Amino acid sequence: MENISLVGLSRQVALQRELDVIANNLANLNTTGFKGDEVVFQEFISPTARDDTFQRGADRRMSFVWDRATATNLGQGPMESTGNSLDVGLGGRGYFVVQTPDGERYTRNGSFEINAQGQLVTKQGYQVLGDNGPIAFDQSDTGITITRDGTISVIGNNATNQPAGQRGRLRVVDGNTPRAMEKAGDNLFTLRGGAQVANLPPANVDLRQGYIEKSNVTPVLEMSRMIEVTRAYTALASSIERHDQLRRDAIRSLGNPTS
Repeated sequence: MENISLVGLSRQVALQRELDVIANNLANLNTTGFKGDEVVFQEFISPTARDDTFQRGADRRMSFVWDRATATNLGQGPMESTGNSLDVGLGGRGYFVVQTPDGERYTRNGSFEINAQGQLVTKQGYQVLGDNGPIAFDQSDTGITITRDGTISVIGNNATNQPAGQRGRLRVVDGNTPRAMEKAGDNLFTLRGGAQVANLPPANVDLRQGYIEKSNVTPVLEMSRMIEVTRAYTALASSIERHDQLRRDAIRSLGNPTS
C-alpha cells in the first residue's frame, strides 16, 4: 500500500472512531447523569512507511493519526426538577456509591427508588450506599427528606408508634486525582489503576432533593461535530479514490507499448 493510502487510512480509522463516540453521546442525551466523551488524537511520526522500505531520517518520516484515548467530559449537567422525593441531583464534585456484583461503583445518576426489601436502590437494582452501608426504610416511613449534605430523614407513624428519625446519610465520594474515574458501562464509573476515593465532607456536598442531573451533552454541538466528521471522511475517501485512479492510469499508460 502506498504512503498516501497508509496516511489516509489512519485518518479514516480515527474519524470512524470519533463518529462512534459522537453517536454514543447523542444516544445518551436523555440519560440521567451521563457524561459525554471526546476522542483525543495525537500525531504519530513513523520512521518508515513499510518494513525495510525507507531509511531513517528527518526527511523520511511519515506522519500518521493516532487515536490516543477517549476523554470524558466531567462537567456539570443541567439540573431538572422532577418533584420526586427519591430523585437527588448532585451539584459540583462527587459521585454516589452503589454496590454491584463486581464491587463498589460510582455514579452521578441520582434517580433512586425503594425495592421490595425497603432498600434504596438505583433503577438497575443496585444498592445505594450510605456512610454506614446500604440505606433501608421501614414500611411505615413517610415524608422522606434528603438534606443538602445527604442526610435522610423520615416522618414517624403515630398509629404504629414508629418514631421519626434518620435513615442514614448518602455517601458521596471523589477521586484523589482529576482523572481517577473511568467509565465502567451502565452509566457507572470505576477507579483507574492506582487511584483512590475519599468521602467528601458534608460541607462540600451539594445535593438537591426532587432534582436530577441531566446529561452534559450539548445536542447542537454534537450534531455539528457529526456533520464535520462525516464530511471529512467523505472528502478523504474521495481523495484516496482519485489517487488510486491516477495510479491505475499511470500503470495502464506504462504498460501500453505505443505510449
